Amino acid sequence: MRFVLLCLSLTLTATPSWSQEAIGLAAPDEISNSGLLQHILPRFSLKTGVRVVADDDGVMALAPAPPGDPVFARDETVYHLRINASAKEIKFRDWLLSEIGKRTIESFVPAEGGPFSANFEIADVVEDAKIDGNAALGQDLSFTHCGRCHVIGPQNRMNGLGSTPSFAVLRAMPDWSERFQAFFALNPHPAFTQIEGVTEPFPPERPSPIHPVEISLDDLEAILAFVAAISAADLGAPLQLQ
Repeated sequence: MRFVLLCLSLTLTATPSWSQEAIGLAAPDEISNSGLLQHILPRFSLKTGVRVVADDDGVMALAPAPPGDPVFARDETVYHLRINASAKEIKFRDWLLSEIGKRTIESFVPAEGGPFSANFEIADVVEDAKIDGNAALGQDLSFTHCGRCHVIGPQNRMNGLGSTPSFAVLRAMPDWSERFQAFFALNPHPAFTQIEGVTEPFPPERPSPIHPVEISLDDLEAILAFVAAISAADLGAPLQLQ
């Protein structure tokens, strides 16, 4: 009897600990009622020892739209998993996206409705950004504030820093609009740039190392309008962005 109890004790010690706190997963009714979670969650927990349970207030959530990672689809709807940065949540996401996780999802046969697919394509939706700024004002502001470091056009082609891309080169990048809209948050700009109503004032002990760039959101919109109208540089081969 002692030998049996010892073996049982060693077996329980070697198995995953089920006393750990479970991670909740919230999901819309169409997922919760389908039976999919009851199919995949126990299999994930058995495989990894990480307990994930259906919970309307869970820290993780499935939703039929971003944000989150697309993990499976049903009919025309792609469901996205939103997680935080904990190791257990990342493990669950990675398992869903693994070949084993995909096979587990696709092996589920719902009592009603169509099957779930873990292999799908997401169409890129590209929308033209509407820029209403004053391009002429944007040109003047670009030369005044940005021309100290960047080549804006032929007028200051000898004044830019060699390590700083020109506006024409930036305009050739596929994400040029995002770069300009958020330029004040991209190094080295935060050290000397102030956007009225957006950025915090410089700390007294860390003033701007150069004459600060001080503009408003309307000024930024004007610069965007100007950049949108300039010709992109012809860089030959596709850009390799790092």
